[in-house]
Amino acid sequence: MKPQTSTPTSNATPKRNSPGGENYLADHPLLRPPDRARPLQPADRRAGFAEWLAKQECTDCWRAAKGGNEQDKAAWLEAKRAEEQAASETWSERYRMPPLEGTERAIAWSVRCRHLVLAAAHTVLVLEGGTSETAWEEIEEAARSITRPGWWIDQPSSEPDDLTELLQTATAADRPTENPHF
Repeated sequence: MKPQTSTPTSNATPKRNSPGGENYLADHPLLRPPDRARPLQPADRRAGFAEWLAKQECTDCWRAAKGGNEQDKAAWLEAKRAEEQAASETWSERYRMPPLEGTERAIAWSVRCRHLVLAAAHTVLVLEGGTSETAWEEIEEAARSITRPGWWIDQPSSEPDDLTELLQTATAADRPTENPHF
């Protein structure tokens, strides 16, 4: 029998924390097939999370890029977030969007997400597409009924064409009840 001079590449185990590794996304708990201990997350949550996860650097790359002045980065990020937050709050007031319910941090993030989702959908559906203003007002009204921050946080990567379907499939947990004592 002839000795093997090279190792087969098909048996190589990809680095687990590397986006280049073929099992990077498939091994994540939100994306793998469900087992009895943990059910598979809904498609809208899996898609957004998978997109985010695919853009992340491996641990080694992240640590290498982390060098530099953290105070400057933090100040820049804080200023950018404050600017985005102010624009989103102004937009929410202008279009009479209801306040969202939850923690202060979740509300701030979800107000920005709601603004981005609805502004992108308006551009695609009304300005570039064939949706009438009357139909858009119905979509906007359905969007007003969703006050759970987590729903908006899960939607920023959704396609504008899917907004109507996503709004229709939102659960009762995403909408407030009429009875405040419920």
